[in-house]
Amino acid sequence: MKNTIIAGAGHYVPENVVKNSDLQLIMETSDEWIQERTGIQERRWVASDSDDSTSSMGTKAARNAIADAGLEPNDIDFIIFATLSPDYYFPGPGVMVQEQLGIDTVGALDIRNQCSGFIYGLSVADQFIKTGQYKNILLIGSELHSGGLDKTTRGRGVSVIFGDGAGAVVLQASDEAGKGVLTTKLHSEGKHAKELALLGPSTAHWVDAIIEENNPEDLSYYPYMNGNFVFKHAVTRFQEVIYEALASAGKDSSDIDLLIPHQANLRISQYVQAKMGLAPEKVFNNIMKYGNTTAASIPIALSEAKAEGRLKKGDLLCLAAFGSGFTWGSALVQF
Repeated sequence: MKNTIIAGAGHYVPENVVKNSDLQLIMETSDEWIQERTGIQERRWVASDSDDSTSSMGTKAARNAIADAGLEPNDIDFIIFATLSPDYYFPGPGVMVQEQLGIDTVGALDIRNQCSGFIYGLSVADQFIKTGQYKNILLIGSELHSGGLDKTTRGRGVSVIFGDGAGAVVLQASDEAGKGVLTTKLHSEGKHAKELALLGPSTAHWVDAIIEENNPEDLSYYPYMNGNFVFKHAVTRFQEVIYEALASAGKDSSDIDLLIPHQANLRISQYVQAKMGLAPEKVFNNIMKYGNTTAASIPIALSEAKAEGRLKKGDLLCLAAFGSGFTWGSALVQF
């Protein structure tokens, strides 16, 4: 059976930097308030005059990942695209990347697992490669949050957290034993779906109903998050799913060379790090610069960690995410 290795990684973030001090000009907030609660200092938001979209950012990240793997676009034989903010309600952005990269008519799959989307996509890709279905899979996480946020004092609890950007990896079949993806673990708990959600417009509350109601108090088209509730579940599920993966692979937390958690909140990462007894240098965080980029956060961080030399041959990499759904998952990768 083939093993799935990460052959290349790349990312792209918009040029427009939005600092906490910039947000003070449009809402009642402060740099101290935001950093104390989230650890975020700045984020990237697509500028109003930019032609960046979820798919085009994904394509730019993909080009970098493909080059990092030493491949050409037509070497890719399957595309997986994870996002909660597609260019359109349909079709999904996977097919748009196929067109933008000029790749032949390969399959393109869209993953809608929000913050856990990259982990879910990695698990799916791993099965395709292990069974010999595909040799080079392009896995992308990309998000354009900024256009759908309530950028007022009313919405500050959510809007200060999220940023735009994209990350990608090329997953490749390998015959080298003991290398690559060792295990992936996936979970969901739908009873908490509405604690972190965007409920409208949707088929449950469609555009015509919103127009007919003409209700200025209807905020269903803005993301909602029960922050404290999500935080409490996240710190528990992160640890559980990491230990589950370690046990499955016959590893211990001391074997982890680098943990890349989903960049949801720096306080969550720090809490998990302390509970697991991991040294600071064994946990990679970049939420300070980019905010929460949902499905893009892990591949952006992975790309940066690889570029900075934080991942060496033989290192044990742990990826973990928790988010809307609720869904959560983890992966162990022997680099």
